[in-house]
Amino acid sequence: MSVDLPTPRVGPVAEHAPKPVRVVLNWGRRYSLWVFNFGLACCAIEFIAASMGRHDFIRLGVIPFAPGPRQADLMVVSGTVTDKMAPSIRRLYDQMPEPKYVISFGACSNSGGPYWDSYSVTKGVDQVVPVDVYVPGCPPRPEALLQGIIRLQEQIAGERVGGSAIAARRAGRFAGHRTASAGDVTRSLLARPAAGGPRPS
Repeated sequence: MSVDLPTPRVGPVAEHAPKPVRVVLNWGRRYSLWVFNFGLACCAIEFIAASMGRHDFIRLGVIPFAPGPRQADLMVVSGTVTDKMAPSIRRLYDQMPEPKYVISFGACSNSGGPYWDSYSVTKGVDQVVPVDVYVPGCPPRPEALLQGIIRLQEQIAGERVGGSAIAARRAGRFAGHRTASAGDVTRSLLARPAAGGPRPS
């Protein structure tokens, strides 16, 4: 059973803010992204490398390793998403406050990667949560993540801020995707036999 939550208000100023104020608000959100990392496989090592001193994505205004989903603006899913892990990703995504963003980092989270034909691998994290930026590679280099962050920041710079804008954006991002709750994302591994059909011995 899915529950439609009311659209959050980002503030009374944000609804009717003139363009100069919107620029300042978007500038603040653009350069203060708290990251909630969902490291599931080898791509997580590249994500960690991007946060270290050599590449240092903090200089782009990205703060790594948020204490939890309720403090995060950006979820980076890096690695192989399995059907067993998918409900947890969706549950934590639902706990993040609006506006929120998702980067799919690596071939496995983009489309299943080399394991796309496995019975237990989700064919892309975009079947579970809406994705804003896809970073290709197996595994991608840390520079690719930096480029993905810059692309996301360019998207944020042109956004409207406010409850109605968030609702429209949420509807657009979910177009063509499952909108079920975390409990409905799971699927059974074995199909039930048809009524009246042969029963397995």
